[in-house]
Amino acid sequence: MNSTHPLHRLLHPRSVAVVGAKRANDYRWLRCVSTFQGPVYSVNIDATETPGIEALGVRNYARLTDIPGPVDYVILSIPREVVPWVLRDCIAKQVGGVMLFTSGFSETGTDKGRDLERTIVQMAQEADLPLVGPNCMGIFNPKIGLRNFPELYAGESGPVGFLSQSGTHGYNFALMGALQGIKVSKLISYGNAVVLDSPDYLEYLRDDAETSIIGMYIEGVRDGRRLFRLLQELTPRKPVVIWKGGQTEAGTRATASHTGSLAESMLIWRAVMRQTGAIEVDSLEDMLDTMAAFLFVQPTTQDRVALISMTGGQSVVTTDAFAKAGLQVPTLSQRSYERLGGFFNIVGGSYRNPIDMGSNWEAGEQTSTILDILEDDPQIDIIAFELSLNMLFRRMEMNPSFRSFLLDMLVTHRRRTRKPFLAIVTPSYVPDAEVELRHQLLAEGIPSFPTFQRAARALRNRLEYQRFVAEL
Repeated sequence: MNSTHPLHRLLHPRSVAVVGAKRANDYRWLRCVSTFQGPVYSVNIDATETPGIEALGVRNYARLTDIPGPVDYVILSIPREVVPWVLRDCIAKQVGGVMLFTSGFSETGTDKGRDLERTIVQMAQEADLPLVGPNCMGIFNPKIGLRNFPELYAGESGPVGFLSQSGTHGYNFALMGALQGIKVSKLISYGNAVVLDSPDYLEYLRDDAETSIIGMYIEGVRDGRRLFRLLQELTPRKPVVIWKGGQTEAGTRATASHTGSLAESMLIWRAVMRQTGAIEVDSLEDMLDTMAAFLFVQPTTQDRVALISMTGGQSVVTTDAFAKAGLQVPTLSQRSYERLGGFFNIVGGSYRNPIDMGSNWEAGEQTSTILDILEDDPQIDIIAFELSLNMLFRRMEMNPSFRSFLLDMLVTHRRRTRKPFLAIVTPSYVPDAEVELRHQLLAEGIPSFPTFQRAARALRNRLEYQRFVAEL
């Protein structure tokens, strides 16, 4: 824990004040910090709001400076014209940091917005006050119950640090990631980044013992050279996955009105990622899949994949997906073919690689043997197993014990394998059962991906990082 870092009080506050909580939005910021493990205060000069605030068990004060104890983190949800006045109190109170939810600054393209932004930047810089935003959602630190959306979890953290110029992308990453076993150590939505920018937070996460992998949604950066140097230093120690917003001319125009970010060529961004070993993704799904690959797939620099599918058509498109991603789908060793030929007589099946299990899954013990053969094959580095629930449901209906047998077989293999192992659980007509199976696999450390393409891309990203580190 970076207890001496300038951002430590901001990211690990022991007390929080919300300025501007009001009935009109159901006191959302007070509800966000209702799980916080420390004192929470409210500041609001409107006496009509006091009863509603105090009904939540929070003491309301007319000014921040009226709060009797120290305040580490201040959430500002107030009109933009009022921000400089409240910042003066924050500086006088010597708070640890301020999150400015308020928007309406340089991203508006107006003189008034730019003038107000210059004012708050000057105030914060002169006072050495850490200021997050404006136009952001601020800090999510689940370990201490500090949330920036009421729906987020509290108490249990994970190893993933996430930086996002978009509040929505940060929110979606946290919620959707949790469903896939991906939980955060710290998540920072930082918006316009007028005082603190991505390199400041990245520097903190670099040395944060609670963070082992970092994701970023970024629209622009003010000091590109500093970011480049940090990535060069950081990526050999911790993987960094970057989703760049504004990759097209139209997208660049949108970033200017969203967070006021300046245009930067994607050629430059891709060169930076290639030279530093940062991993490029293009969507939230790619980000989550890549994170899952890092967290749950064993590391390797080798790319020869054995594919097990359930039908001939699936085996073809699975092979295409992995080959297009730059992975090899080689033939097996002669010894493996001899072992497979001794029992593989499934009607409609094939065992070249991919291994098409055909329609006869009743002989489940053969599947376990196939996994053993692939485990021993010197020409195979990785095993990917497709679970087509639309096909499997019929087996499960005819033989209810088949489901538990299948899970036990996969779990047993996962526990003893020396090779990276992943599942592809294709979407089905029974979505609840699909979700249940994914959760059961995840509980045993088996990552599952919904399509062959997403599995292949995530695996490729994992491999490329391991190769980059191996070559240093």
